[in-house]
Amino acid sequence: MKTRGHTNVVGLIVHDINDPYFSSIAAGVIGAADQQDMIVTLADTRRSPEREPMYLASLRRLRCRAVILAGSRSTDRSSEARLRQEISSFTSGGGRFAMISQRLPGVDTVLVENRAGARDLARELFDLGHRSFAVLAGPASLRTSRDRVSGFRQGLADRGLRLDPAHVLHADFTRDGGFAAAMRWHRSGTGATCLFAVNDVMAVGAMDALRQLGLTLPDDVSIAGFDGILPLRDISPLATTVHIPLETLGMEAMGLVLAEDAGLTPRVKRIRGTVRLRESTRPPNTRHGDPGTEGRVHI
Repeated sequence: MKTRGHTNVVGLIVHDINDPYFSSIAAGVIGAADQQDMIVTLADTRRSPEREPMYLASLRRLRCRAVILAGSRSTDRSSEARLRQEISSFTSGGGRFAMISQRLPGVDTVLVENRAGARDLARELFDLGHRSFAVLAGPASLRTSRDRVSGFRQGLADRGLRLDPAHVLHADFTRDGGFAAAMRWHRSGTGATCLFAVNDVMAVGAMDALRQLGLTLPDDVSIAGFDGILPLRDISPLATTVHIPLETLGMEAMGLVLAEDAGLTPRVKRIRGTVRLRESTRPPNTRHGDPGTEGRVHI
């Protein structure tokens, strides 16, 4: 399939294909592309915002019909300005472009409602009985992390509880970052009964750290994540998370770039997560099998 001199290739730019979040999105893009007899070529920025415009320029020279960019926006204005310039060059030549992230004005976007999901999670954890929280956050410059921290803080405020800024621990948006943040939390002695890791891969790293510290989950401390990545199914205890239909994100983005009206009026597809309370969170000061805990778990 070719349009205005373009090939039947769709470019997909992700921040880290080793992250199950992005590999699931890629699976959705590839599945949707296959149904349209299109080919997907993949570029991995290795979480470097400056590589986004560089890769988009390369895909433009390859005459890709469309490009999808999946990844959180940074507060780095110079990188964003360069990306905007490349998007303009690509679309003015007839290419179609969509993002899976925060909204960029003038661009088709599949938008994950990060604030709303984190707000819902905070309310659920409060209602479970927790009153002392620590947040294992990503870099302060990463908008996904900032939005999720903000939403979690708002959810607690809705229940009349203030999140101490000192209890927000920033680290890399990775498994190793979650490990490091959990270690810092333990050294800080904040006494939180529940940790919120702003993505699931950080939660997995944190769970490893807590076990190495000799803590039992969730008897000694509860932990929750965000995204609903597939590897969580193999983690014990089964982790509480805000579940996002990740493959659907990729499919929706393909729908945007292949639609007949693509490029006419910027569109936004909003995707809201669902809180799934599981075994990694339990009311504080209870042990496994205590009365009143089983009914709170929703798989």
